[in-house]
Amino acid sequence: MTSVSSYQPPDLKGRVALVAGATRGVGRGTALALGEAGATVYCTGRSTRGKRTEKSPVRRLPSEYYLGRPETIEETAELVTARGGKGIAVVTDHLEAQQVEALLTRIRKEQGNLHVLVNDISESAQHEFGRTFWQLDLEKGFAMFHNAIHTHILTSHFAAPLLIETAKGGTVPGLIVEIGDGDSYTYRGNLMFDLIKTTVIRLAFAMARELRRKNVAAVALTPGFLRSEVMLEEFGVTEANWRDAVKKVPDYAESETPLYAGRAIACLAADPNIMKKSGRVFSSWTLSDEYPFCDADGRRPHFGRHFEKTYGFNVSPCDDGFYKYWFDDVLDRLFGEWPPD
Repeated sequence: MTSVSSYQPPDLKGRVALVAGATRGVGRGTALALGEAGATVYCTGRSTRGKRTEKSPVRRLPSEYYLGRPETIEETAELVTARGGKGIAVVTDHLEAQQVEALLTRIRKEQGNLHVLVNDISESAQHEFGRTFWQLDLEKGFAMFHNAIHTHILTSHFAAPLLIETAKGGTVPGLIVEIGDGDSYTYRGNLMFDLIKTTVIRLAFAMARELRRKNVAAVALTPGFLRSEVMLEEFGVTEANWRDAVKKVPDYAESETPLYAGRAIACLAADPNIMKKSGRVFSSWTLSDEYPFCDADGRRPHFGRHFEKTYGFNVSPCDDGFYKYWFDDVLDRLFGEWPPD
């Protein structure tokens, strides 16, 4: 049964965060959660009031999927400020290296620091579930992979130097969060979906490995069954009457708003021992067992317990037995400590 509780945001005053893909979904939820904790949050994305778009009749490729939607990064930034933080909207296409580099140059100039990076840009199109890898639309699949993975690598590449400098000169560790789907290594039902979501986890591990002596942690995070703007629309409900969707999809009874995962990230950012978690993947629901956060309505949905109760099966998350294979220092034994300090 979902518990109900209250929430006191951690103190992130003085922290600077970049949320890449803050227009909607978990990106917006994270920006708001960091804002209510007092952080300065750079909210980036392509959807802007200054350039309204028309909805695409096709929506096949990532470049078409969100056209015509009402959410904008300016709106996200205003919501961040309204919650007590400082929201700064910057129009950025994270597929364009020059734009990402310019963004980080601006953050360095305006703030001089960067404490948190959240990579939430997704594949931004519907996967072809029910099709095998030899039946897939390859152009679409590769475009989705490009949108969901290359953007994360580009952004982390340009953000890492400032994160490292900030962590070295400050008193708190830096943090990179990769937003994915699932905290296990099971097959995810479609080749491209499987590659994208497991690659996000692998990105967190690889970055953590190279950052391990830089006082900057890298983790992956999966939300539960989301009540995002797109999902609510998909089910024909709003946040006010979302329970009506449970009649069609019973699992939606244990759904969560994007703010829930965002508050999990705020708690991770405030954890002075975050380096112990570096290189691992977490879920919003398991973190709610550890940190005192709840959803916007006071609920603490736990999709793991719901799944086990409903289906009589517990999906095994990546655990210590799994991680020991990741952290075996074969490279160090062969070539010495890598990377050097």
